[in-house]
Amino acid sequence: MLIRMSVRRRFRQLAFAAAAGLSLAGGAPAATNAEHELPPRVQRVLAAYDMAPASYSAWVQDVDADAPLLAVNAALARNPASTIKLLTTFLALEDLGPAYTWRTEVYLHGQLEEGRLDGDLYLKGYGDPYLVTERVWLLLRGLRQRGLQDIEGDLVIDNSFFEVSPEDPGAFDGQRYRVYNVAPEAFLVNFRAVNFIFRPDPDDQGVQIVADPAPSNLEIRNQLKLREGRCGGYQGGIRIAPGETNAGGVVTFSGRFGRDCPEYRLSRAVMDASEFSYGVVRSLWEESGGTLKGTGRSATVGEDWETFYEFDSPPVSEVIRGVNKWSNNVMSRQVFLTMGAERFGAPGTVDKARDAAAAALAERGLDFPELRLDNGAGLSRDTQISARNLARLLLAGYDSPYRSEFESSLALAGLDGTMRRRFRDDQLTGQMHIKTGRLNGVFAMAGYLRAASGRDFVVVAMQNHPQAHRGPGEEAHTALLRWVYAQ
Repeated sequence: MLIRMSVRRRFRQLAFAAAAGLSLAGGAPAATNAEHELPPRVQRVLAAYDMAPASYSAWVQDVDADAPLLAVNAALARNPASTIKLLTTFLALEDLGPAYTWRTEVYLHGQLEEGRLDGDLYLKGYGDPYLVTERVWLLLRGLRQRGLQDIEGDLVIDNSFFEVSPEDPGAFDGQRYRVYNVAPEAFLVNFRAVNFIFRPDPDDQGVQIVADPAPSNLEIRNQLKLREGRCGGYQGGIRIAPGETNAGGVVTFSGRFGRDCPEYRLSRAVMDASEFSYGVVRSLWEESGGTLKGTGRSATVGEDWETFYEFDSPPVSEVIRGVNKWSNNVMSRQVFLTMGAERFGAPGTVDKARDAAAAALAERGLDFPELRLDNGAGLSRDTQISARNLARLLLAGYDSPYRSEFESSLALAGLDGTMRRRFRDDQLTGQMHIKTGRLNGVFAMAGYLRAASGRDFVVVAMQNHPQAHRGPGEEAHTALLRWVYAQ
């Protein structure tokens, strides 16, 4: 891919490198700390919680300036949590292109006559990060429009475009059924998530449970009881126990649910990936009037088979909005693996994705020696980057031909995404496009801010401290953002 670099951008990079002690030819950054002092209001927050300033890194720079307005502990490698998604999505825009789409291919292994397939239906995924229920329905509708009605054989899923090592979904934090811990798959349906909706049913003295989507092979065992009062307690008083049966998955709900609770929702990944995909596709196919006599299984498509139908995802420019605004981990991991597969060939692997990211950064003169990429999503204790280099990435994004797509993928303060509840009805409402990140012991933010003066700033702040995620980190970042807005 050609390297896009305006004269203005190259001049800024050279000046930036000289000011920060960097070499665009691959030299290591100078080991400088506490280049400036933190703003007084940020210092007061840290002091109030007895948090050492050494735990806090920040970089603030006017996008038209050649040097930072603020640089504190900026060369130190920190865990950035989900702000590392900025690197994944920026490189996806640059390397894959904003119009890149993921395809899902459909193959018929057998003869199709008068709407009846005497054989198996194969679905081959290529990493579509946004194959949600509604889009699966559209895919199946396309098959119906092409004359397919009845499937005599099996539904076969081909996940060979990605090669992902088996992982324990609860290894990171013990929450194995949380959707943010879902592993990537080449054919990933609805993020493997079932949205369970709970409503009191006083007439039946019980609780109604609705699953969306409702996999055909998922059994729901409802042992919930009503109690007097409103919603309360952990998960509304609902206990969840997923498991497996010979026919698929099973999930048992127990506990006591408030009679006056209008509705409660839980989104959980309660089934194996292939079983879930099969169950959802089958239920949607039968809802549309089709029939499937066989069962579900996994296999690869033959090399010489002819494609019956192709279904495209939304483009990268739209997909990254879901990644950044809502900090979707599995979408980010899908994008990350795709970059590896596209640059180095299928199957996409984590190692290829890391190499692809390193190559793409180098092509753009972005040498980040301290960078450690794990899965491209930030759900990791091993990911590291400095505030200074995350700021350099944002400056590159500002100068990119795809700046509008990149910046608009970030959450707007007080309006949407992960920032929708912060700075609401505030002078900063709508004045920031920010990506947030949070793990136990980590609180981070990075993005673009338009100050009251009309000047545009890149802002990066990362705190790694045992108490950072409990509130002090957010409070310190808020103080920093208000200070930048006043510039």
